[in-house]
Amino acid sequence: MEVGVWVIGVVLRVVNALLSAVLYVRAFFSRAPPRLPPPRNPILLRSATDLARAIRRAELSSEEVVGAFIERIREVNPYLNAVVEERFSEAMQEAHTLDQRLFEARWGGAEAQVLKDKPLYGLPFTVKESCSLAGMSNAVGCVERGGSRAASDGAAVRLVRAAGAVPLLVSATPELCLGWETTSLLNGRTNNPYDLSRTPGGSSGGEAALLASAASPISVSSDIAGSIRIPAAFCGLFGHKPTPGIIPIEGHIPTLADEQYPRFLAVGPMCRHAEDLPLMMKVMAGERRAQLRLDRPVDLSRLRVHYMTEASSSLALLPVHPDIREAVLSAANHLHQHCGAALCEKKFEALKDSVEMSISVFFSMKDIPNLLQDPANPKRDRSLALELARALWGAAARSLQALSRPRPRAPRRPVPRLALEIPDIPPLYLTPALGLLTTL
Repeated sequence: MEVGVWVIGVVLRVVNALLSAVLYVRAFFSRAPPRLPPPRNPILLRSATDLARAIRRAELSSEEVVGAFIERIREVNPYLNAVVEERFSEAMQEAHTLDQRLFEARWGGAEAQVLKDKPLYGLPFTVKESCSLAGMSNAVGCVERGGSRAASDGAAVRLVRAAGAVPLLVSATPELCLGWETTSLLNGRTNNPYDLSRTPGGSSGGEAALLASAASPISVSSDIAGSIRIPAAFCGLFGHKPTPGIIPIEGHIPTLADEQYPRFLAVGPMCRHAEDLPLMMKVMAGERRAQLRLDRPVDLSRLRVHYMTEASSSLALLPVHPDIREAVLSAANHLHQHCGAALCEKKFEALKDSVEMSISVFFSMKDIPNLLQDPANPKRDRSLALELARALWGAAARSLQALSRPRPRAPRRPVPRLALEIPDIPPLYLTPALGLLTTL
């Protein structure tokens, strides 16, 4: 596995260099690419927490807020190609009903009862297609699943709707969420709002593109190997992969029978504003919200901060960008100098093998989708060489990204596990891979 990952990494670096050269030449001779129109409605730039508060105080109506985001989605989606299917008419009707109910409750003195346990009352939100929104597409980028629809809401979507929020749409993913770029033969390519020639990442790329362009305030997304964290990093957002088992994953497509699967997949929030993450976590965790202890103050001076600016050095891996290294060091120094946290420079040697370990674990699970399987004859696999050749003229059954995925197979030897001792006082880890902060 280690040799295979190294060889693939070297090949990808060569391909990346060649493609970069082509793109630079193309950019030199072509006109400047179109730019996303900036948001003009100030509602779009407010946090979800602030908007929910304004609706509860009758400073804004749900119809005003929902309508503003629908208008923005219609404006930017031709540039982004992030929307798989929308429900704008239904959303506006639901917003009108919520406004009417709240208005009547105020006159009748029952406002507190209507708003009880509904911290997201009247707030719009968007849903990653894989997380299931009742009546909407759940094809998840697969041509053979085209036209399939969710029979009911996924568990996390159901909790967000029960908190009073109004769903607007389902957004694009790569095929079966198996990709770090959001592109598929069914829905095409989703673009990054900051540079339409680049990817917003994946697999929650549709959600990230909408959030970053101020077309959505909050999102229900999912993550197994970076599917929230990578798009959040690519699009300048706040995304969180919760500890598995806190937020329910029922209704997610795809799902696996392997007993280890719930330990890897997590449904979680992605937002434009950091203050919205605790709000969304409390709602999406449902009855398990108490386990998060989000209202418990944290004494930052008692934290021990472990940080790394490079996991390993290899020809197969791209080095961490200097800007990300600088951000990690800056965050560590801020926590030390301004918050009193202790810095620890101990490196975790086992992280050098983290790519091989994660790939080995993931692709050894049962029921991992085989994207070369022939739907007409499940016992037969299509030829990878033939599909790659067909991809050159756009006739392949899968996207080029999907064809690059390893086939699932059982491991030939036990998979090493990364064991970290977690002390009583949780350390804070600054990880350069995505430039994110993670607490254990």
